[in-house]
Amino acid sequence: MLPPSSLLLVASLLVGANADGIYTKKSPVLQLNQKSYGSLIANSNYTSIVEFYAPWCGHCQSLKPAYEKAATNLNGLARVAAVNCDEDENKPFCGQMGVQGFPTLKIVTPGKKPGQPRVEDYQGARTAKAIVDTVVDRIPNHVKRATDKDLDKWLGQNEERPKAILFTEKGTTSALIRALAVDFLGAIDVAQVRSKEAASVKKYGVSEFPALVVVPSSDVDAQLYEGELKKQPILEFLGQFASPNPDATGKAASASTDKSKSKPKPKPKAKQPPKQPETEDDTQSDESEEPEAKPVREPEPIPPLSTLATAESLESSCLAPKSTTCVLVLLPEASEADAELPSSATDALSSLAEIEHKHSLRGARLFPAYSVPGVNTGSQALRTALGLEDDKKVEIIAINARRGWWRRYGNAEDFGIAAVESWVDAIRLGEGTKEKLPEGIIRDEEAETQEKKAEADAEHDEL
Repeated sequence: MLPPSSLLLVASLLVGANADGIYTKKSPVLQLNQKSYGSLIANSNYTSIVEFYAPWCGHCQSLKPAYEKAATNLNGLARVAAVNCDEDENKPFCGQMGVQGFPTLKIVTPGKKPGQPRVEDYQGARTAKAIVDTVVDRIPNHVKRATDKDLDKWLGQNEERPKAILFTEKGTTSALIRALAVDFLGAIDVAQVRSKEAASVKKYGVSEFPALVVVPSSDVDAQLYEGELKKQPILEFLGQFASPNPDATGKAASASTDKSKSKPKPKPKAKQPPKQPETEDDTQSDESEEPEAKPVREPEPIPPLSTLATAESLESSCLAPKSTTCVLVLLPEASEADAELPSSATDALSSLAEIEHKHSLRGARLFPAYSVPGVNTGSQALRTALGLEDDKKVEIIAINARRGWWRRYGNAEDFGIAAVESWVDAIRLGEGTKEKLPEGIIRDEEAETQEKKAEADAEHDEL
């Protein structure tokens, strides 16, 4: 992944790179902008993975084959999408999402409240298999694991809805049945029954496994599905009993249709990138069209800071009762007119990323540092509680929930690595003054324990 400091150099080296997105209209990868991200991803019941990229980025081009293969394999199970951050209309949105380099991959899973999904950085291998495995693990599970003891009770709930029951020898719930439960969420209730539940198996006359049975209603006989155990034919079969979600086939319209409704704009003339200091390789790369001509090799890129894009991720990582020291870069919220973060923000992010990388190379232990976008409601609440009223400025703070203290980086004029590292070292060595955290920032431990118990009980009931 390329850090912001390398973007200008790479852009200048890739003269003549395609200004259009790297994914065509025929690609299995959905093309998004801010508006379609909200409708297709943030407000969806489906798990998604979204790539934030730039067309001139070499790593993005290298990722394309694996990402498209992952999109094909996940069709009908989850969403695979991409946002071209090189387009002017997408730049503010990419900044709000905490994108610091390309490509950035984020997994989006439905939250407890509509329109408030959980967003996390994908940290796995950049292979189709790794991407698919990670996304599949995060497909919501709305499938009831029923037994002989509680199947009738489950059938009696939501009597107006048809019920689909998968009889299987397996104890795990497959991605396919979980995806189907999402497809018909609120329309058909789905359960899974193990083959060892003899009474239920006998009741529905199941003789082979796996088998799918639909109970349309209490006064209509159950129907056995006799087709292939594949997504599309099962979807069509279940569609006889209730309508699935509009885009449940996985063939959702590309977000590029949003653009087709707007008036076409003339393409601006290509601008010559800023001239960089000439090297021996530069004298040939601009004019050569040989496939072997490659950009100047960069040193191993410094990984950007992890992003806490949601209030939930901020709370679980740094504001839980047992959380130890975290360093947070609280970014200003980008306005529609802003194409990029201010230089102070990029300097702060780059400095902390380099400090974290240096400690990692030495094998030294350092408390984690995170980027917190201004769009994160948790960041806004934290600023207010700590008296950091100017939300147009970048702030670096250290916070220790377990010990109840916080400390602010006070040099707003200098976010260079030397100044920031000196501040970090002082915290690491226990030097300097710490302030007591105001009440209400850290959730009461007893209340959190009770909530976790309630969630665990609810999950147990669901499974």
